[in-house]
Amino acid sequence: MSDQREAKIGDYSFLVFLTVINVMNVIDRQLIASMANWIKPELELTNTQFGLLTGLIFIFFYSFAGIFMGMLADRVNRTRFIALGLAVWSALTAVSGMAKGFVSLAIPRLFIGIGESIMTPTAMSILSDRFPAKSLGFASGFYYMAAPIGISGSLLVVAYLEPLVGWRGCFYTLGGIGLFFAAIMYFLKETPRRHQEQAQSASATPVSFKETLATTKDAFLFSPALTATVFSAVTLHIFLGAAMFEQIWFVEERGYDRNEIAELTGWIALVAGVAGNLFGGLGSDYFLKKTGVGRPMFLFWVALIIMPIMLVYRMVDAGTPLFYLGMCMGFFQLGCLFGPIFGTIQELVPPQIRGTVTAVAILAINVIGIGFGVTASGLTVDWLIDTGVESPYTTSMIIFTSISFLAVPLLFYAGKRFDQDRQAVIKQYA
Repeated sequence: MSDQREAKIGDYSFLVFLTVINVMNVIDRQLIASMANWIKPELELTNTQFGLLTGLIFIFFYSFAGIFMGMLADRVNRTRFIALGLAVWSALTAVSGMAKGFVSLAIPRLFIGIGESIMTPTAMSILSDRFPAKSLGFASGFYYMAAPIGISGSLLVVAYLEPLVGWRGCFYTLGGIGLFFAAIMYFLKETPRRHQEQAQSASATPVSFKETLATTKDAFLFSPALTATVFSAVTLHIFLGAAMFEQIWFVEERGYDRNEIAELTGWIALVAGVAGNLFGGLGSDYFLKKTGVGRPMFLFWVALIIMPIMLVYRMVDAGTPLFYLGMCMGFFQLGCLFGPIFGTIQELVPPQIRGTVTAVAILAINVIGIGFGVTASGLTVDWLIDTGVESPYTTSMIIFTSISFLAVPLLFYAGKRFDQDRQAVIKQYA
């Protein structure tokens, strides 16, 4: 049985390398938000335009292309596929450094999304073939350690590299590093697909795109736990989308210097985010083993504790203990989220559509969650400024953080349904 397979040293080495590449993915994606206090005034962007650049303009292609890329990940050489995506988004990251205004920055951002959409569906498909189910929460959590490390890295690039080469030079440098890693990934060996091995390739026939889409639709229709898990992640990402304006908020409404706050939040993101990833991955595996209740229930308790802190954080004065606690908890919760969410998705879907379902989840998370959060937040801030509200960024973040509380009941329901839905998948595809 696949669950009895033990991960080997080579599997962990490959996990580390995938995580490093995903760090590059997150840094490149996050860099505009981290450079907000430079890019927004130099290119004379409105809050709405800035929200579009960090939201829908990037996310639209990233998410919808991800469906197609996820389906391809279920049938092509996955290491070379990742290499292709990495080369595309790295080249376009370098091109972004040449931007002269909204349009010239928006165009490469559109197409960067296509390259980056390859990464996670393909990587999660590989990890599900390299790691047994009992370790999948750890593997997913470790891989998604790239989220806080990448966010931290983008902020530390602002703090330490921007003073040396300017914000444009940062884009050029990161693009070059990405192309170097793409060359390495291209020559790595593909991972055997476990479900094909078990079916003994003589009897295994590839399914069509139409069949893949039909199976994906059925996976969501007949697994309430899967649907609730994905939409809980969506609602939690609404306030993460609004937080794209956080660096501007720190400077304009909390009085910080733009380089100093980038350095401070960069180190906090690194420490608290990595701690959250380890806690989410290992903790959710342990929780599942000891209770038999799904990983979403683990996230329910995490969200129930942290979300009220995140709401209060937006209201307190800068420099107070509660302010720094809220800053830490935001990155800690972000770290906790990904391992349990994507580990749950891998366990609740048939093996032949893991890449596709992961891509669907990413589409929902990014378009409905982050895309709505950052775009609506930009529109809201401009409207609040026009109406004379004293602290428009603070008000906007309070609104969108409150919306994210909807994740709490969704996670509770998904946790209750998890075992029933997982057993149904095991029975059908054993």
